[in-house]
Amino acid sequence: MPCIVDGSMAPEYLRRARPDVRALLDQALEGIRIREADACILIEADAPDDVSAILAVAGHLRSRLKGTVVTYSPKVFLPVTNLCRDRCSYCTFRSDPDDPHAWTMRPEEIRGCCRSGRAQGCIEALMCLGDKPERAFRAYRETLQALGHATTIGYVHQACEIALDEGLLPHTNAGVMSREEMTGLKPVNVSMGLMLENISPRLRRKGEAHFHAPDKDPQRRLQMLREAGELQIPFTTGILLGIGETRAERVASLAAIRDLHTCYGHIQEVIIQNFRAKPTTKMAGAPEPESLDIAQTIAVARLLLGDMNIQAPPNLSPYDHRLFLAAGINDWGGISPLTPDYVNPEAPWPHVSALADTCAQEGFQLEARLPIYTEYIGRPGFLEPSMHVAISQHAAIRGGALC
Repeated sequence: MPCIVDGSMAPEYLRRARPDVRALLDQALEGIRIREADACILIEADAPDDVSAILAVAGHLRSRLKGTVVTYSPKVFLPVTNLCRDRCSYCTFRSDPDDPHAWTMRPEEIRGCCRSGRAQGCIEALMCLGDKPERAFRAYRETLQALGHATTIGYVHQACEIALDEGLLPHTNAGVMSREEMTGLKPVNVSMGLMLENISPRLRRKGEAHFHAPDKDPQRRLQMLREAGELQIPFTTGILLGIGETRAERVASLAAIRDLHTCYGHIQEVIIQNFRAKPTTKMAGAPEPESLDIAQTIAVARLLLGDMNIQAPPNLSPYDHRLFLAAGINDWGGISPLTPDYVNPEAPWPHVSALADTCAQEGFQLEARLPIYTEYIGRPGFLEPSMHVAISQHAAIRGGALC
């Protein structure tokens, strides 16, 4: 592709951008991956013409690299337990055992939810829970003992077996797990996940979002991401916007994810998720990220991550679907016809038919997918033989979608 920085070939949106931004975007259009320092320049750009050009080039690259299919995962959200030893300043999901809204799902509840979800066309069983509650709460240890387990991960293994028995494919997000725990869960999961959120240790200082959350130490989370790569686990991660981070720290976090994927090839999707203020939390008065700020971060992620799968949760920004498509996403993540988003209960899932209409109006086709991306199914070592059997029970997979 010829250089378009100075010539008349440049589209109008590029000609209006300032020269340094234009040069970086031209480089990206030529297929040259931008550097972390370049991404910092782009994410800090605030002139409307610069931002418009960044989004347009990111959208162009998405269409070139990923095509015009945008995917989602039909899921059942299973909050196995909302007990958690961490106390993030923005979270309403976690509870202590004596809270009136505390819960630990029983096996029969898990089975019933999975069965109902499968009847409504769900494929994914998302196991979502707090970090290591047995280390903080004696009452919960007694609950686990009554359920026949010594650890939460042991109980999650049983929950995954139940989901498989009901015809769903488990994806576990159980907070920070050890290599041994992930090894034990791999035979009953098609993929796993852990949000990096942000790489900056500054956010663990007093007064910051993760001060009371030992499991949000970025080095611990990076270690889990690295060990997941060594174990060849298809993995979901991402960053959280609006929790006190700088834009440069967002870029550094995305670059760390990219570098791990370069080493191990296991990051199947990267989520760009926006903070939502909740009235009962310490960050109730914190400003939420603005739509264009989220879109610009998505666009920079596309330019930095290239052909990796980039996701934005559609329920957290219900009026910005067109904007995020323009900025370069190719996936909406999990959407449930049955269960709410227990982490963000104030934000209902969109109706799939309405989302499909929006995608179609913007030139995209919305398709369902598995909780493991197609490119990982045939890769040696990334899927246990038992999971191949579970996947074969679903409809034929073609082009990354379920048909």
